[in-house]
Amino acid sequence: MLHVVATPIGNLGDLSPRALEAFRNAYAIACEDTRRTWQLLSHFSIPRPQEMFSYRQGNEERTEGRVIAMLEQGHEVVLCSDGGYPGISDPGYRLLRACAAKGLQYDIIPGACAVDVALLMSALPTSSYTFRGFPPRGPGALRNWFAADAASPHTIICYESPYRIAATLQAALDVLGDREAAVCLELTKMHERVTRGYLSDLVRIFEGVKEKGEVALVIAGSNEKFRRAEGANDLV
Repeated sequence: MLHVVATPIGNLGDLSPRALEAFRNAYAIACEDTRRTWQLLSHFSIPRPQEMFSYRQGNEERTEGRVIAMLEQGHEVVLCSDGGYPGISDPGYRLLRACAAKGLQYDIIPGACAVDVALLMSALPTSSYTFRGFPPRGPGALRNWFAADAASPHTIICYESPYRIAATLQAALDVLGDREAAVCLELTKMHERVTRGYLSDLVRIFEGVKEKGEVALVIAGSNEKFRRAEGANDLV
């Protein structure tokens, strides 16, 4: 069976007992970065499996057949990424689709996910949301990307590079208007920081600032309740 394992996005204490068991029993581990996964295994004193290899963007098609062959031979295989769920803005979708097409069994071992943590930390509506992954880099493509959700009432969540926070916030402000939003940095880690405010405030806060680490942006949906009113106080 293929075990799709969610790994910690920061705090190693978030790795579940089921995940630990899957790693210990695995014949092979297909992971995004073998060095990162080996650090995780070492932290929990888990021996290196018989096979451990990279399954990442760029080699998915080539590696997929290797995993399928192991599963057809009856081996236990773990699929994981550097943090969070494989297949959620990380490689994994192709392999899961191939398993489904061939009738090969797989299970999902839940765990931490930056999408859920960021949504709750943002203090924005949680009843419905749209996760957009990573936005495009080009200014025009970025504006069009936000325009696709301009009229949607759902909270918007995306990931972003720490070097592009201000530019992405500015594009969101230009297209969506001055809505409530949150910038979530290094979630579950020692230096976790969440900055909430209207998009115009956040642009000023992050303009010219050099940040490091993982970033999730959360932006309110199209609702006057979450749009800046004349004379409104800043959020914190």
